[in-house]
Amino acid sequence: MGLKRLLLSGILGSLLISLSLQSCKKDPDQPDDFKGFVKPDHFPAPWYLAENNPITKDGFELGRRLFFDPVLSVDSTIHCGTCHAQVHAFADHGAALSLGVQGRLGLRNSPGLYNLSWFPSFMWDGGINHIEVMPIAPITDHNEMDETLANVVEKLKRSSFYPELFKKAFGTDQITDQRMLFALAQYMSLLISSNSAYDHYVTGTGTLNARELNGLSLFRTHCERCHKEPLFTDFSFVNNGLDSVYADAGRGRITQLAADSGAFKVPSLRNVELTYPYMHDGRLYTLDAVLEHYTGGVLQNGRLDARLQGNISLSQQEKEDIILFLKTLTDYEFLSDLSISQP
Repeated sequence: MGLKRLLLSGILGSLLISLSLQSCKKDPDQPDDFKGFVKPDHFPAPWYLAENNPITKDGFELGRRLFFDPVLSVDSTIHCGTCHAQVHAFADHGAALSLGVQGRLGLRNSPGLYNLSWFPSFMWDGGINHIEVMPIAPITDHNEMDETLANVVEKLKRSSFYPELFKKAFGTDQITDQRMLFALAQYMSLLISSNSAYDHYVTGTGTLNARELNGLSLFRTHCERCHKEPLFTDFSFVNNGLDSVYADAGRGRITQLAADSGAFKVPSLRNVELTYPYMHDGRLYTLDAVLEHYTGGVLQNGRLDARLQGNISLSQQEKEDIILFLKTLTDYEFLSDLSISQP
């Protein structure tokens, strides 16, 4: 009896431990440690404060569901994540121009999506000035999703589950385009990338090797004029001498100023190792090619940004060190975070 009792006790103990471990596992669909928006200590104050759209767990989860739902496109074939994949920092990795519905080719490169709460404007030309309306552009663009907000709302109303999700998020099952955009903004505002090797270095929780540190020093000397730490952009619009004549007017399309023709937003360089190809039209496929442009390929086109007058002088070793530093901006935790993954 003693042996049987001991064996039974061991089996029950193992079962209890197993159940305890199962209860501690995170459910990626309903994370039990939802904290909402948390500003990294070494980041500046965010631009988007969500004053009229407080972030809740249910609102965030609704936004996550919508972000990855092809119902937002006219033929239900693509979703936001189609061109913004998490494993590539929410960029369209390797594609100069993304494919929309019916195989239509987009007009500009799809950038990575992260730290959007700090963005005062969106799109390469800054034509969208608020995160809560930013999704309207891809949803309604002919080459992307080619849908209307009214049609999307009607499709959501006919859904067997969205009315209940909207009720959990907003207290009513009434679905409106504003609530849909609010939910998407809640999800996108929590796409925060702040745990790279660089971040651990600047917060004193990690180190960089000698070549990475030299790359950081060179970066601060030659690149930080536009790509300011810690967000690695100053959000300005720059003509960087890619062309003499621009088929895409960039910022000039918005301002209608000749001086802005060919100017595009300075992109964030966080996770830049994974967001190639580069530039507004994805014409450069490697970081080496980008540095080659700035050290010998900048065209003096009459509208070139003053910060780029004259080519940057870098040796081959210095270029390699800068690239080694840029790779320290890859945030592997962000790339694998189940709480922001496709449900």
